[in-house]
Amino acid sequence: MAVFAPWADQPPLRRLFIRNMILDANIGVFPHEQGVSQRIRVSVSFGVDDRTDLEIGADDLSRTVSYEQVVVLVRQIVAEGHVRLVETLAERIAAGVLADNRVKVVRVRIEKLDVFEEIEAVGVEIERRSTPA
Repeated sequence: MAVFAPWADQPPLRRLFIRNMILDANIGVFPHEQGVSQRIRVSVSFGVDDRTDLEIGADDLSRTVSYEQVVVLVRQIVAEGHVRLVETLAERIAAGVLADNRVKVVRVRIEKLDVFEEIEAVGVEIERRSTPA
């Protein structure tokens, strides 16, 4: 019996991530969320081609994307102003990360931390892929 593996014809990926970045954001749809900031936690993971044409262990920057670029991007997008939905914020971050053509897939998680007293966080996680050229 053949096993269906849709990723089998895809090149291997190197997955990079930033995890649990805490920021103050102007976000929300309700009146009590207007004009105030809320704590959010942002995590982003992204896959780039795992360059198998290089020597194993090659210390070559072309094999990766700078974590700092993604951190700066997230800070800039959050600082742009009020966003109504966590989904919208996640989409903007995903699009920004995918603007680097080395990135093949990105996963963004946005969590609002102080919404309900008895719940650690609420939020959304999305995954987006680059479109083949």
